[in-house]
Amino acid sequence: MRIDIISVLPELMESPFQTSILKRAVDKGLVEVHFHQLRNWSINKHRQIDDEPYGGGAGMVMMIEPLDKCISELKSQREYDEVIYLTPDGVTLTQKISNTLSIKNNLIFLCGHYKGIDQRVRDMHITKEISIGDYVLTGGELAACVLADSIIRLVPGVLNDEQSALTDSFQDDLLSPPIYTRPENYKGLEVPKILLSGNFAKIEEWRHDEAMRITREKRPDLLSE
Repeated sequence: MRIDIISVLPELMESPFQTSILKRAVDKGLVEVHFHQLRNWSINKHRQIDDEPYGGGAGMVMMIEPLDKCISELKSQREYDEVIYLTPDGVTLTQKISNTLSIKNNLIFLCGHYKGIDQRVRDMHITKEISIGDYVLTGGELAACVLADSIIRLVPGVLNDEQSALTDSFQDDLLSPPIYTRPENYKGLEVPKILLSGNFAKIEEWRHDEAMRITREKRPDLLSE
């Protein structure tokens, strides 16, 4: 998998890809992540990439020309499965979306800034618009990191235990059941006996029942869909 991220602040995203699972994925050659400074495609010596909105109003808008030039150049080098714009008015990121994107080969992430991007960029290039929640960030960089993490961890070979990802919350529209490890008893708090029984069929039944209970209590909306 290759992910190209277009941003005016690419340095903001470098650290997450230099540690832990994301670094391992890159080091193994399972994923390539490339950052592109949008100002390199600016149209003037001031490296300008934003301007005032037509019709007036507060804030600035990311200009069409630098974005079109950058995306078009990347597209000329390879075929992309999706060109994704990180924006508060996109569809809310879900595990299903991450699952779908994890089997793609080439993705572009466009990080928005200011009041957003010229609508014509959306019309020309964007194939999917994603939000990580109903709130606004100063830019799309942190959202791009969240999206990348949710996708890359699902790529085969990235996690040491690939079955682990299949039992995450939301994989089956349920939250995860409670989990425990050693010691068996800590300050009078004991691990449920069923988990020590060795009866794996009963353990799975207990886990499913607990997942249903927790989902019903915390996220009943997941059960009503």
